[in-house]
Amino acid sequence: MVRRLRRLGLTAAAGTALAAPHAAAHAAVYAPHAAVYAPPGPGPDAGASDEQGVQPGAPSWVPFVPPVPPLPARPSAPPVPSPWGRSQPAKAGGTAYIALAGSGRVARVDVATHTVTSTAIRADTAEGVAVTPDARKVYVAATGQYQVIAVDAATLRATPITVGAHPQDVAVSPDGAQAYAAVTGGDTGAGGSSEVAVIDTRTDTVARRIDVGAAPRRIAFAPDGRSAYVTTARGLTVLDTANGEVAGTVPGIPDAQGLAVAPDGSRVYATQPDADLLFVVDAASRTVTRQVKAGAEPWAVTATPDGRKVYVADMNSDSAGVYDASGRRHLADVPVGRRPASVAATPDGSEVWAGNGMTGTVSVIDTSSDEVATTIRGGSPSATLGASPLDIAFVRDS
Repeated sequence: MVRRLRRLGLTAAAGTALAAPHAAAHAAVYAPHAAVYAPPGPGPDAGASDEQGVQPGAPSWVPFVPPVPPLPARPSAPPVPSPWGRSQPAKAGGTAYIALAGSGRVARVDVATHTVTSTAIRADTAEGVAVTPDARKVYVAATGQYQVIAVDAATLRATPITVGAHPQDVAVSPDGAQAYAAVTGGDTGAGGSSEVAVIDTRTDTVARRIDVGAAPRRIAFAPDGRSAYVTTARGLTVLDTANGEVAGTVPGIPDAQGLAVAPDGSRVYATQPDADLLFVVDAASRTVTRQVKAGAEPWAVTATPDGRKVYVADMNSDSAGVYDASGRRHLADVPVGRRPASVAATPDGSEVWAGNGMTGTVSVIDTSSDEVATTIRGGSPSATLGASPLDIAFVRDS
């Protein structure tokens, strides 16, 4: 099954062979939309004004039509209200980095004020972003190429690290010593990959490679750093980080995509977009404890720092589903922008940010009310952040 760039209709600059199986059948239907949402992002000669936000651009989207019959309908969420409200300051500070795949940039955002402070970091089709715990270094998955870009957060000096074809995600270990990159290649089939590249953050070189199964997609570390989890086309793989090897797999989760780990490490959450499912996994036994009917095409998932709630970006529902940590209760559906493809909780848990792939904005959800408090856009009132915010990473100020 073809993923991420395939679903979102983005084309990697390196010419990734990512032919989605449904693209031909629906090309005639969605071609007009693709034409509207496919202006090029800012070039390398963009002016200084770009520092306050990428000029209006939008992703070359091809909306996804699920290939399987729909599961029983859930109660529909209320119509999406206009979310362009005035900014409400967050309860705590810090910095967010947002990977803008369609514009080839990473936005730096002040969490307290929801203000875009820079879009200077560049990476071809940036789909993944992570930050070291000391906030000194940012790692960006340049999915359009064969690299992860290591960026000094203070000087913006960039060091390209060759990891393999079209990495989709990157995650930094809790101690900051390693960065894991999901080398997805052309996803499954010809041109595909099955590796995670392990980067030594002291030298910014690949120290080893781990075969995790076809088409690794998302990576998340356990809080103690002893384990890491990877979603693949075959399911959920568990890694032993000390030995740099596969420790096991979790059965019963085919074709996994979104991934999150509970703050105490006791649970792991994974999504299966094609089946509209969220899986709750017991980390100790590596077994699925609950299978939850989610919204339409659940693409990304995050857990709040207090461990009480889980938020799922339901791409084809234009909403974020909210569940209790066990997955037993569906608490709410929060209308956001169009095609949410990323979701992350702020370090203090007061907000959850949902990156809207087609709208090119980030909806800021107040976790106390589960309503959109404000929407982060570009620098001017009419500007968006840029095409396709596909990943969000937070860090407390050092």
